[in-house]
Amino acid sequence: MESEPWYYCLKHNRAEHGKVCPGEDRLGPFPDEASATRALQTIREREDRKEAEDRAWSGE
Repeated sequence: MESEPWYYCLKHNRAEHGKVCPGEDRLGPFPDEASATRALQTIREREDRKEAEDRAWSGE
């Protein structure tokens, strides 16, 4: 199971090693537990960055 990637489970709000929960409840895969644990933060940061790029592009 060491080669299994990590996922963030939206149902249980935690990082899980391997495909523990159904696909619709998982984000990932991630290379390690730390990355999976930060999944929601990473998504928020990417969304904020993309929204700022969109505002800059549209001239806002």
